[in-house]
Amino acid sequence: MVTPPPPRLYIAGTHSTGKTTLARRIEMELRANGITVARTGGLAKRAAELGFPKMTRHTAQSTAWIINATSNAALEAELTADVVIVDRTPYDALAYYLAAAQHRDEHPDPEALSRLTALAQLACPSPPVFLATVLDTSLPPAEHPGKDPDWTNAEFRAAVDVQLHRALAAYAVPHVPVPSDGHAAAVDAAVETITATWEATA
Repeated sequence: MVTPPPPRLYIAGTHSTGKTTLARRIEMELRANGITVARTGGLAKRAAELGFPKMTRHTAQSTAWIINATSNAALEAELTADVVIVDRTPYDALAYYLAAAQHRDEHPDPEALSRLTALAQLACPSPPVFLATVLDTSLPPAEHPGKDPDWTNAEFRAAVDVQLHRALAAYAVPHVPVPSDGHAAAVDAAVETITATWEATA
């Protein structure tokens, strides 16, 4: 009998919309229920450390690296965890690439975009829970000294949000939009669904 892989929970959204806080709260609740949790993230920073362009400079190559690295990190996490939380999804990388091209007033190469879309779809199989934060433009990004100057670029931040939700709709990705005032409800629903899924496969 083949044992099914641990359930995954994906959290998507433009920067400074509470994704990591959501992930931490959900992780704490699951751990309190006796569930071993692994959380992936930080891959955009790792890409920048390797020399890939970031934010408004994203390219098809940097996007492909992040998508593949996200998939690999989730697969590795499945080896030791009951549940895997993916903080930033392959669709985030796609959204940042499209927003960066828009910022530069460029049109993405259709062939490259087709490959990236296929990569994102393969790397992000339909999970029990997929949360997508919704940008509240009245809330400024959190202060993070040392962040890329693009971090506070309101137009770019909003463009990522638009591109993300457009992609999730275009590719029929089942997801739950999470507005800025809906985080508590999203945590409760995610914990309930993931716990039930884990118990059914344990």
